[in-house]
Amino acid sequence: MTATPIAFTLNGRMQTLPPGTSPTTSLLDWLRGAAGLTGTKEGCAEGDCGACTVVLEGADGARTPINACLTLLGQVHGRAVRTVEGLRAPDGAPHPIQVAMAESDGTQCGFCTPGIVMSAWAHARIGGDVHEALAGNLCRCTGYRPIVEVFSGVSDDRGGGPVMQPVASARFEAPGQVFWAPATLPELLDLRKAHPEAWLLAGGTDLGLRVSDHREVPAAVVCLLNVPDLHVVEASAEGLRLGAAVSYARLLDLCRAEAGFGPLASLLARLGSRQIRGLGTLGGNLGTASPIGDALPPLVALGATVTLASLRGERRMPVAEFLTGYRSNALAADEVILRVFIPRPPAEALLACEKISKRHDQDIATVGAAMLVRVEGGVVAEARLAFGGVGATVIRAAGAEAALRGNAFDAAAVEAAAEALARDIAPLSDWRGSAAYRLAVAQGLLRRLHLRATRPDLVHDVTALEIA
Repeated sequence: MTATPIAFTLNGRMQTLPPGTSPTTSLLDWLRGAAGLTGTKEGCAEGDCGACTVVLEGADGARTPINACLTLLGQVHGRAVRTVEGLRAPDGAPHPIQVAMAESDGTQCGFCTPGIVMSAWAHARIGGDVHEALAGNLCRCTGYRPIVEVFSGVSDDRGGGPVMQPVASARFEAPGQVFWAPATLPELLDLRKAHPEAWLLAGGTDLGLRVSDHREVPAAVVCLLNVPDLHVVEASAEGLRLGAAVSYARLLDLCRAEAGFGPLASLLARLGSRQIRGLGTLGGNLGTASPIGDALPPLVALGATVTLASLRGERRMPVAEFLTGYRSNALAADEVILRVFIPRPPAEALLACEKISKRHDQDIATVGAAMLVRVEGGVVAEARLAFGGVGATVIRAAGAEAALRGNAFDAAAVEAAAEALARDIAPLSDWRGSAAYRLAVAQGLLRRLHLRATRPDLVHDVTALEIA
């Protein structure tokens, strides 16, 4: 594969970067440096504050807000990026959203305002909940109300520039670095076998931190974003089949539209922010194998399976077996995660997907849980309880499940299951919570599952439970 220059559309104009440009330079650093576009700011360099928000423009007119601090130049090859400077009118006049922010006193020092404006510009096209749209922009120096009012009043300007699309495989080189962007699965598998040490990069919402925060310079990267096989989305009566590079934003829309997945949608809406969900992927969450990965307890509780691919062929296994320990998985050195299958919950089952964290939005879980209980003839026929943040990896609570099965789903059975849960999990203490706190939370979530079914009037967030 011959080396090519990185090329993308920026604010409606074609950009071709000089040969030797590091493909792992963050988009934020390049914008503020080589491009001289300093409206996009660096606040946290971790994808939390939203000061670096820019928007990817899709060929279908979609607008996806992303964190420029976590996005690498190699990832935007063939795509279209818009920054706050690209919103101005041809005569240099400010965009109506910028005018509204100023006139409503929605800005004070102005440092974070460009990122907020870009989130609002994307929201005008995306729609939906205002607070969800704003969750990834943490500055509130003017107070929350005026910013919310601006978001509530924005209208789509129908604007947008020409959009490039990746059409061929690409290879970028810089001193001491090579970055491949294959466009077919066979090419990807060839590269994976030949370069097992290379980073496998999809959305980069986790790996990007190693560049933005820790200033690592990887020698070899294989980017997965341009492989069509990894973007397949199929919904059937059996469940959802998703390519490993499908973004959380697409998965969230799908779960909101598909019967039975409402509780998972409620959880995904709290996974990071719109900026994180715009690039972050289910395959990335699996590959990272963090014990507090938001999506992992639901995958385990629902009996999801993962398909791995290599030049040797494909193999499929339960997600529960794929996660082998703390940040470790069953992926071989020549394999990639190809797809994930999430079974549709039984129509008569109770399903709750929970996340306990210090902030409701845009925070790391202290304890995560996904609990599925199916009752037949007045007794529990099936119980699948998965917890994150209470061990080295996501844990199925086998003892608690056994305490529920074959019994009426009543307070006594739930208390017996809560006692068994203390033997199923072995939480550690850290700055997010003590071991005792994590155990109490896990037991409390189990009790709340029962209350969701029997006393929904006592449970604030009833959207986390779906009873079909």
